[in-house]
Amino acid sequence: MMVFMRHSIKIGLFLLTLLHLAWPCLSAEVKAVENAVLMLSGNIHDADKEGIAGASVYLVVNSSEGTVRKTLHTDHSGHFAFEIRLSTDAMTSAQVKIKAEKSLYAPSGLIALKPVKAEIQNNGRVFYLARADITLQRAASPARWIAAAILAVVFALIAFDLMHRTLAVLLGATALLGITYLPGAFFPELRIISFEDAVQAVDMNVILLLMSMMIIVGVIRKTGIFQWLASKCYHISGGRGPLLITVLMGATAVASAFLDNVTTMLLIIPVTMQIAAALKIKPIKLLLPEVFASNVGGTATLIGDPPNMMIGSYAGLTFLDFIRHLSVFCLLILVLSMVYFIFRFHFRSALEKQRKGRKPPKALDRTYPIADSRLLILSLSFLGLTIVLFTLHSALNMAPCIAALIGATSLLITSRVDIVELIEKEIDWPTLIFFMMLFIIVAAAEQSGLIQGISAWVRTMSRGSINAAILMVLWFSALSSCLIGNIPATATLLPVVDHLTRTIPGTQDGILWWALALGACLGGNGTLIGAGANVVTAGMAEHHGCEISFMDYFKVCFLPMIITIAASSVWLLFVAD
Repeated sequence: MMVFMRHSIKIGLFLLTLLHLAWPCLSAEVKAVENAVLMLSGNIHDADKEGIAGASVYLVVNSSEGTVRKTLHTDHSGHFAFEIRLSTDAMTSAQVKIKAEKSLYAPSGLIALKPVKAEIQNNGRVFYLARADITLQRAASPARWIAAAILAVVFALIAFDLMHRTLAVLLGATALLGITYLPGAFFPELRIISFEDAVQAVDMNVILLLMSMMIIVGVIRKTGIFQWLASKCYHISGGRGPLLITVLMGATAVASAFLDNVTTMLLIIPVTMQIAAALKIKPIKLLLPEVFASNVGGTATLIGDPPNMMIGSYAGLTFLDFIRHLSVFCLLILVLSMVYFIFRFHFRSALEKQRKGRKPPKALDRTYPIADSRLLILSLSFLGLTIVLFTLHSALNMAPCIAALIGATSLLITSRVDIVELIEKEIDWPTLIFFMMLFIIVAAAEQSGLIQGISAWVRTMSRGSINAAILMVLWFSALSSCLIGNIPATATLLPVVDHLTRTIPGTQDGILWWALALGACLGGNGTLIGAGANVVTAGMAEHHGCEISFMDYFKVCFLPMIITIAASSVWLLFVAD
């Protein structure tokens, strides 16, 4: 046993000696393999210099040590970066080639690169740098026409009320994803949008902002404050027609600016019906001025109208940006609208006859008292906190939805309302689903190249003129909002305006975003389907026995919509100069 141990020790010592003698050679070999580093980076973009996310980038390095192949995908901005380690001798003679491809684009083919020696670091490694910025041209793919057809069908279903708008966009998004993953699995030219891209397209800032404001308004609704304010509008006016319509439109516009126009109409319509009944006039003479004012007031702030929420989130505009650029002009538009509706309905002669010889009815005060003073104080406090956070969100580098979430969650905790009941009854889930599916449809149109085609057409027609671009965006968004609704119109035009803002000189200050906001929000006043507040008003009026047809609305509101868009044209061109 002892003899075996002595021999084992001798063998171990012998092996250690050999390793000690061979180590310098082994170490040198390792260093020879690892002392040269190729760092290759770049961007994949389209013909308009927009980064292409998710593009496949293939790297092939042929050297004396063999062939190295690597593959990766570009990030959301179209950027990529490789790192390859070789020996110095292999690097100096290496052939480096790269190519990029993505569905709906023509592949780039292999591109040869020549790395440039950079510097020697302290650890002895030699760095070689190379850069490749590759432009992919859109292929003539049937996917573009499929996306265009689906988009047109969805908008037609919504515009002609052939299907509920949420079901229409759900059908469109499902069709796009189904085509991508069923026939698209066998025919790459039919791949329109991947599931990953669809998920990324959903703007959660808009979804959470809408949901949070619905929660806040749902709690405030329980206090009865809105009905109380509406009834007070009647008593302030004393039943005088011009003053009544002025007060109602003013109150509706202010409420819409700090809540949203749909919610405001939901809250004010029941009392409006009471006022119309007390005065023995047609409710439509009060409802149409109110809904018009709700869309005007909603234009003034980030949270007043869904199109503004979408624009703010997409373009990175703050609550204060909207206040600073749109509030004063919207006030002027509101005054202009009041004058129109006062003359349109001839309130003075109609209402003065009704109020002679009798006192204003007091039933409205008794019918709509403040239901819960404590809850009202809490609700207004947290609504105020939310608005303060909205004004500070840019300085805090915080998304607007976080401000709304803080206010909504705090109010839910302190008010102790039944959260299950609130979520079931107050959150408009069909609207939230509508937004999510619509984001996917528009993203598919963008990836297929349809949006870029529209952008190129607008840029060509405007001939690079900032004034022409402003007018085209304003009027196109206004008229398309009349036809298909301002939410789908805005979602479709967001990437178009973004592209124009980056390519037309003089638009980098955001003037086209304000043209889109004014066109979509004010243009939504033109028809019954132009804005969500219009549809809600017609539905609730019918529930109370007052039918508002498409033509009834069109005959009253289309002309003042054209007037407001014309005024917006003058104002935007003045600001642009």
